[in-house]
Amino acid sequence: MTARPSPFGHPFLLGFDEIEQALDRVSKAANDGYPPYNIERVARSEQEPERLRITLAVAGFTRDQLDVMLEENQLVVRGRQVDEKARQFLHRGIAARQFQRAFLLADGMEVMGADLSNGLLSIDLTRPEPERVVRKIAIASRDDV
Repeated sequence: MTARPSPFGHPFLLGFDEIEQALDRVSKAANDGYPPYNIERVARSEQEPERLRITLAVAGFTRDQLDVMLEENQLVVRGRQVDEKARQFLHRGIAARQFQRAFLLADGMEVMGADLSNGLLSIDLTRPEPERVVRKIAIASRDDV
């Protein structure tokens, strides 16, 4: 099987190496299906800007067993449950488990906060208004001596 050429190898796409590496990380992480999650767009209101909401199904986890971290441009959610040795189960269908789920954020995305309610962890992100950047580049002339 031959490797597919990278779409970022085109001569007009300069300096996109980090994006290519990020896409590679995301594609590898997408294979893990736990915990399930939704991503939704929440419309702008009078009090709040338009935002994105990530909701993860984390039933059985307490607030103390969850960590939401911003690591450079990644939002990382980790869950840790400890197996309680003192409990004696006659049937064990709910396993104590750990997980890590990472979301790659665009530059400028801001985390507004996180909320745990009824086994759902919701994380709100603001989408910044893009600034239109127009700059004239001066052209130097080397012919004038």
